[in-house]
Amino acid sequence: MKTILVTGGTGLVGSAIRQVISEELTDVEIIKDYRCIFLSSKDGNLIIREDVKRIFEIYKPTYVIHLAASVGGLYKNLNNNLKMYLDNLKINQNILYFCDKYKVKKIVSCLSTCVFPDKVKYPINESMLHEGLPHSSNEGYAFAKRMLEVESRLYNNVSETKYICIIPTNVYGPNDNYSLNDGHVIPSLIHRCYLAKENGNDFVVYGSGKPLRQFIYSMDLAKLILLILDKYDDREGIILAPNREYSIKEVSELICINFNYSNIIFDTSKSDGQFKKTASNEKLLKLYSGFRFTTLEEGLKETIRWFNRKYPNIRK
Repeated sequence: MKTILVTGGTGLVGSAIRQVISEELTDVEIIKDYRCIFLSSKDGNLIIREDVKRIFEIYKPTYVIHLAASVGGLYKNLNNNLKMYLDNLKINQNILYFCDKYKVKKIVSCLSTCVFPDKVKYPINESMLHEGLPHSSNEGYAFAKRMLEVESRLYNNVSETKYICIIPTNVYGPNDNYSLNDGHVIPSLIHRCYLAKENGNDFVVYGSGKPLRQFIYSMDLAKLILLILDKYDDREGIILAPNREYSIKEVSELICINFNYSNIIFDTSKSDGQFKKTASNEKLLKLYSGFRFTTLEEGLKETIRWFNRKYPNIRK
């Protein structure tokens, strides 16, 4: 049977892709003719080459959506840069190698805007990936993702498989990791605000609240990934981002509104990380000018509704 294999299939974006397909929230043609296999850690350790070989031998995929990665927020990256680099490098090398070996038609691999240079002229576009060093706070993860782009480009020179890299901005939504210490900014803020309200404490936001980010709702990203898998044949990368930037302070205040809680303080003794990494979505909008992004207000409302409903069983 023809198969689309999704690595990281039970994570934030993989779960969103599953929901988009199951609820028929997209009309892309490709999913009508293929079964989707959503891999989880139970299927094997993608760092181990023999595990990845076994997975490809079982499913013999026609297409691959590569989402799996060792990920975390600012503070996990700060404390584990070497491990983040080595683990992600091995995962990516294994997946890309077997895509070529098993003659996959197309692989769509997920990068991150952390790959872009720290000191650069904004807005960042797809051609600026290697024009300087990434921010030191997450350089291990960033360089591993850069190498995923380099390796994909080199495979495109010699392989029949189409290797495509997407670069989404900060993703959020249901089914994320809501760890207070290891989660990304929005899920960790949601969890922190929830606990503050439960215990009658201040909602403490690490840093000044001034850094800016473009946040993309996981359901929007899922729809775009399926569009790219189906229609996008340019082997150059593409940034997936909404137009507007929000400060961490604005995000924190929106979260407070959803929890009906107002006791918020900013701990400026903690690091802000990279101040901004404004990304251009000009290429995306030329291709899919009619795509409607979910507003942050709408996305946070849905995410926090899911969080409250699923709290006992979420990743935290």
